[in-house]
Amino acid sequence: MPIQYGVLKCKAVDCRKGVPENAHYQVHAVAEGEDFRLAVNVRSQLSPSELLYYADEHFQHAVTEKLAELPYGFTKLEGRPGGAALDFIRSNLFDPKDMVPLPFEIPGQDNDLNEKCDFYIRRALAVEDAVLYVFGEEWGPEPDKPDKIFGFRPGHGVHNIHMNQGNHAKFQQDDGVYQDGALLIHFPSEGRWIGLFLAFQSQTWHTDDRTGHRIGEPVPAPDKPDRPGGKPSEPDGPLFIVGAVVRPEGAVGEGRESVTLLNASPEPVDLAGWSLANRNKQKHPLGGVLAQGQFLTVPLDRAPGGQEFLRNKGDIITLLDPDGLKVHGVSYTQGQVREGWTLLF
Repeated sequence: MPIQYGVLKCKAVDCRKGVPENAHYQVHAVAEGEDFRLAVNVRSQLSPSELLYYADEHFQHAVTEKLAELPYGFTKLEGRPGGAALDFIRSNLFDPKDMVPLPFEIPGQDNDLNEKCDFYIRRALAVEDAVLYVFGEEWGPEPDKPDKIFGFRPGHGVHNIHMNQGNHAKFQQDDGVYQDGALLIHFPSEGRWIGLFLAFQSQTWHTDDRTGHRIGEPVPAPDKPDRPGGKPSEPDGPLFIVGAVVRPEGAVGEGRESVTLLNASPEPVDLAGWSLANRNKQKHPLGGVLAQGQFLTVPLDRAPGGQEFLRNKGDIITLLDPDGLKVHGVSYTQGQVREGWTLLF
């Protein structure tokens, strides 16, 4: 059964590093006078224990426009495309290959997950207008219990602040789509967002579109603990999305949007059964053969109802193979769209 998913809009007021007996980085946060504890996993119960980590210091995605409109407090989110819910595989938030495995705690400076979390949370504590958006599962409130870390009453907080699909059988009951946990930090005075994303190495990066259950096996663990392990998702195919015209020149409805693909492999690729998808899961079929080393610009039909296939206000573009598995994905925001210009990815 999927988790009880949502996002907490809040301000950080205190933090504590995880310890061996409770390997969670802890944040005390407040929203409209209500206290919350954010419990961020920094070590896995399953082998390998190192979590996969990625921080985007200049996070840009259409979802940020929806988040800024939310009230402070916890907002429940539906696990579906087109809303504010996150999906590490389907929302094209980042390239999974950029994630690296990090240990919970080792000697040295800025080299473990505890310290990475601490660095960004302390930045949020130091900037008066910083706002946290914490995606995960709410627990509590627990009227008869003080919080076990910070002592406030009632106990209340958010956990599962990590990928929540493709789980090992032990945690399969938590699988679902569009319910991944993450920590986004907005610095309005700087006009900047930072995104922190975590996943377990025991999870897979191809999952069922309905259940979120795993398809295939996880990437192997590092062969040596002090060296980077396997990347979470090597390219599954030779094709990449390299550009898109989102807002064609001319009157609305006259020009055609387009997406440009590159076959980076030394072999031709038959595009029969391949498709492009937007964030609402609408698909545009592909066809023909794309020769090795060549580009292909695909004119896009309008979506049902005459709407543009790619939204000017920001969208995602996903390339799917004949089995419906994601091969490549990109995203863009409203601020990146210019009339007649090609977005480069």
